[in-house]
Amino acid sequence: MARKKKKVKDKLWGGRFREALSDAAEIFTSSVDFDKKLYHHDIIGSIAYSNALMKAHVISQKECKRIIKGLTAILKGIKSGKIQFRTEFEDVHMNIEALLIDMIGDTGKKLHTGRSRNDQVATDLRMYLKDEIAATIPLISKFQATLVELAEKHIKVIMPGYTHLQRAQPVLLSHHLMAYYTMLDRDKERIFETYRRTDVMPLGSGALAGTNFKIDRKFLADVLSFSEISKNSVDAVSDRDFVLDYLSAAAILMMHLSRMCEELVIWSSYEFSFIELSDQYSTGSSIMPQKKNPDVAELIRGKSGRVYGNLMSLLTVMKGLPLAYNRDTQEDKEPLFDTIETVQASLKLMTEMLATAKFNDKEMLDAARKGFLTATDLAFYLVNKGVPFRKAHEIVGKIIAYCEDANMQLDYLSVQELKKFSDRFSFDAQKIISTESSIASKDIYGGTATVRVKEQIKIARKKLTKVKEKE
Repeated sequence: MARKKKKVKDKLWGGRFREALSDAAEIFTSSVDFDKKLYHHDIIGSIAYSNALMKAHVISQKECKRIIKGLTAILKGIKSGKIQFRTEFEDVHMNIEALLIDMIGDTGKKLHTGRSRNDQVATDLRMYLKDEIAATIPLISKFQATLVELAEKHIKVIMPGYTHLQRAQPVLLSHHLMAYYTMLDRDKERIFETYRRTDVMPLGSGALAGTNFKIDRKFLADVLSFSEISKNSVDAVSDRDFVLDYLSAAAILMMHLSRMCEELVIWSSYEFSFIELSDQYSTGSSIMPQKKNPDVAELIRGKSGRVYGNLMSLLTVMKGLPLAYNRDTQEDKEPLFDTIETVQASLKLMTEMLATAKFNDKEMLDAARKGFLTATDLAFYLVNKGVPFRKAHEIVGKIIAYCEDANMQLDYLSVQELKKFSDRFSFDAQKIISTESSIASKDIYGGTATVRVKEQIKIARKKLTKVKEKE
């Protein structure tokens, strides 16, 4: 059966063309398979624009009602699955306009008056991103709340703090968990700031120069819930900084999740045994029956690279584009959509995985008691006795070497043995080198002393309550 020949007039922009787009080019240029995500925002934007055209006396009240009725029916049809998008109409915007024209005739052809797909898609994408940011913020807060709950529950648990992945000083597990809470606070601030910069309406900018019609942009901004209106029409249609802002903030957020996942992977190993992840967030081996692998944590760690790639992808797309709009910008959506999905899924899984994990308090404390973690406290003891810090550092270093040769820990040393290294040592030195004393001595704002960690937990709870009330 002969294939029906395509006609140029099938395209809404086909007036000046003599030949139809080739099949390969049509598939290559089509974006409807992914930008269909914007259908809701596109229709909401078009309804608002229809009212703006009526206010500008470009269309009548009757025509406006017909357009809105048609768009509402299309929205309902898409949601129910009765309406399917077609590749030959390129993108979600042209698909909806073609559907409207089929439904209400020539009146539908008036909707695009004074509007370009350039300002239309920029508006749709900003509305979409604002909604997704609004959906992401509570996920961050929920994960933070889980961390605070765990910190409060395990307030007495002592663990080794690490630098260079070497045991360094004792800290409370709660203090360690609250470090991630603090990172997420910064992530939330960055994403809030991204929302502010996304909250600018480009509609009314036309293709690049503005529009000939007296479109009330303030009215459009109010109806579409934008706080600001774009100041320059050329910039408005070509700007994708707001997408890059989000991708950048998302990349940093995923980096923080990845760091925590790295620790979960290490901590759940037999060598550490600090934590056991729930079976719900672990998998087994196809060959080794004994294995319990932290695959969810590993995948979140791996997906950080995916989000980094999305950021670099769009930065590379944008770096050589002259003003104003270029079709290259179509490549902004897949990285954005993928990043949003990845971030939201990762946050949900991290929250669930941490909430169901079991911390091994004994293993953590045992590890904190080995490896000379209170050596710095011993040096500070000498400082308080009048010894210059660099000299105190040298003395304690020699004590550590002595302990290693004798295969013993610091807290096994007698006062007599300590005095061999400095006559400043007295009986109170033995109290200093206990793990518990080391924790208690860090009684400074932001420190790991129990009273200070409780203070931070209280502040965090209060802050999360305020955020929840706003949400």
